[in-house]
Amino acid sequence: MTPKENAGWTALAHSDEDLQRMKSTPDTPQTRAPSFRLAWNDQDFLTKRELRSVRLQLELLKPEMILAERGICSTVILFGGARIPEPGGDAWAAKNETQKKNLLENAKYYEEAREFARLCSQHSASYNHTEYVVVTGGGPGVMEAGNRGAADVGAPSIGLNIVLPHEQAPNLYVTPELCFNFHYFAVRKMHFIMRAKAVAVFPGGFGTMDELFETLTLIQTGRMERVPVILFGKEFWKNAVNIDYLAEQGTISPNDGELLTFVDTAPEAWAVISDFYKLNEENQAAE
Repeated sequence: MTPKENAGWTALAHSDEDLQRMKSTPDTPQTRAPSFRLAWNDQDFLTKRELRSVRLQLELLKPEMILAERGICSTVILFGGARIPEPGGDAWAAKNETQKKNLLENAKYYEEAREFARLCSQHSASYNHTEYVVVTGGGPGVMEAGNRGAADVGAPSIGLNIVLPHEQAPNLYVTPELCFNFHYFAVRKMHFIMRAKAVAVFPGGFGTMDELFETLTLIQTGRMERVPVILFGKEFWKNAVNIDYLAEQGTISPNDGELLTFVDTAPEAWAVISDFYKLNEENQAAE
């Protein structure tokens, strides 16, 4: 086969063109049969239990390709509660008066998350928004605040949504081209961590705790490079997690607590990242 013939064959075999050809296939009992569908265009086939490994690969590959095409090299993660309202907002998730009171008090973290995302995104602009790009879980609460802070300064941000029993629509501040949806928690977690240069964790519930401790486990075991893990809300975390107690009990190493930095404000958190990566020195050198 000549190069020209080979090129023609490649074009003929292109999957997009085959899909178009399928639309003009005569309507017969044979062509209507599920077995006749192209395998990669057959949702009934792709959602079979036996195809789980293929779906896992696709969920890993699709966001990876899109982020790579966009040139995004590193991110700053914002984890935190979906139930935390913005200041002056409604504590919609409260189940009693105590929860309502506390959620409204914790609304300050919405504003801190928004400001922190602004600071990250302003610095990201000096890299043409390829480094220190804000990424959240794409939902409400702290996640919305993170994407909103990026949007405040005209910066892109990523949302990694997941299908849940209760509907979770992406918040309106995620950059549409960087808004992803996952079925598998495991693959979603990989995409959070793969590019992370820092992890900021705001008050939250089981999901936030899961993400925090999984990150700490990866760093502790050397499966992930050390990055700043910043906990917003000293008082909250002091009551929610007793790291000193774990160290005293011998269930973690005495110095494992050093993996965490506690802050109350966005400027404090950005200073932690700036010091860790010597960004001030980098800026001075650039000048």
